[in-house]
Amino acid sequence: MKIVKYFFEFLFILVLFFIFRILGYKLSSNLGAFIGSLFGPLFRSKKKILTNIKKALPKVDEKNIELIVKKMWKNYGRILSEYVFIKNFRNPISNKFLTVEGQEILNQLKQSRESVVFISGHFNNFELMAMQIEKSGINLAAIYRPLNNIFLNKIMERIRKKYICKKQIKKGLGGTRELLRLFKENYSVALMIDQRVSEGIKVNFYGQKASTTTIPAQLAKKYGCKIVPIYIERINNIHFKMTINKPIHYNKESTIEEITQNLNKWLERMILVNPSQWIWSHDRWK
Repeated sequence: MKIVKYFFEFLFILVLFFIFRILGYKLSSNLGAFIGSLFGPLFRSKKKILTNIKKALPKVDEKNIELIVKKMWKNYGRILSEYVFIKNFRNPISNKFLTVEGQEILNQLKQSRESVVFISGHFNNFELMAMQIEKSGINLAAIYRPLNNIFLNKIMERIRKKYICKKQIKKGLGGTRELLRLFKENYSVALMIDQRVSEGIKVNFYGQKASTTTIPAQLAKKYGCKIVPIYIERINNIHFKMTINKPIHYNKESTIEEITQNLNKWLERMILVNPSQWIWSHDRWK
């Protein structure tokens, strides 16, 4: 039964969190990388991951594909360990672990109180991006999809609301209504656009049709708001660099499809910066 499986996964994660807390940030990151490379392949189909990489990066040879997958699993494990220390990134001392290129853009958005849509994908410890935006004094609401594991989901929701972004919006019809309400109250929105969605439209993603969310495009059309692509890269094991790109303003003539396609192009370019730092296990082209 899935519920039994989820419960034992939950217990396993709790034990790991306890060990990570004892070891500290640096050692935990290394242990997390080892655990990710060891257990990650057991939970996701390697065939699906390899197929996804070959679809997006057809010129990459087998040796480098294997290297991308190996580094991806290590990154998964490091992210797991970092949840134990996520609250530390809210402290000024965290600046030595996270540098931000384009902080002045966030400062300008704070001053103007302008509502914008931040878009990105599941890169590295993607949670740090929403945290940094909120730390900068911007009213932010983040859209998320609950974990399938109901036990782990309770912990993750608590961590996210307490330390990452206070306003967490669950994907779905109710979440969309909440999103529109907050947007009218001068909240900005952050969401990942790299996962397949049933309510999206099919536009090109690395040359093949992929169902993609239209929420950013719809907000841009309805409210004339700007869209801000953001990215985070793991520079070494425990240091990160976050990039805030210049806000994009789409003209009134731009269609939902054109905007959505353009944002997919942004996502493609982000992935190419370091392919091993994106999560390739999503069933993106189904």
